[in-house]
Amino acid sequence: MSIDGSTVVEGRSTLLSNPADRDVIIALRAAADTIVVGAGTIREQMYTPPSKQGLRVGVVTRTGNLDFESPLFTTGSGFLIMPEDSVAPHADVDIIRAGKGNVDLQAAMAQLPGNFVQLEGGSLLNASMFAANLVDEINLTISPMVTGADSPRLSNGAPALHSDYEVAHILEDNGYLFIRYVRRN
Repeated sequence: MSIDGSTVVEGRSTLLSNPADRDVIIALRAAADTIVVGAGTIREQMYTPPSKQGLRVGVVTRTGNLDFESPLFTTGSGFLIMPEDSVAPHADVDIIRAGKGNVDLQAAMAQLPGNFVQLEGGSLLNASMFAANLVDEINLTISPMVTGADSPRLSNGAPALHSDYEVAHILEDNGYLFIRYVRRN
């Protein structure tokens, strides 16, 4: 994220990153049981299969309008998280169903394997996860850039929330701050 709160530059988060940030992401993914990402982020960021063998990426979508020829899906790494009443895409892909009209995130998360779900955005999914009270930790990288752009923030569209987090770790690398927040008990 930029100093002024943007999570993307020119539609990509990688332009706000550095090698240490990528190392943090790799470490978090290595510890994760599942990665969850919004469909818009998958389309924009061109996700590839995770390097950790067996780690899968759940894509939250109402429509299933995705490129099923991308490596994320052709390798079997990607699966869908969809409402029960959404039409399934004509693709050989696993689907978790929860909710009607919209994904019931609490019910969907309960169906995922393991305990550590790595949420990787985008901002609309982040907002929904905050609203559903499903975010226990936030691992935030602050890039030493100001974008000045009207671009997505960490949590676009969330209702007014009051969740308390406390700082668990802060690291700095060449002007980049890596902050881990944990929910207060």
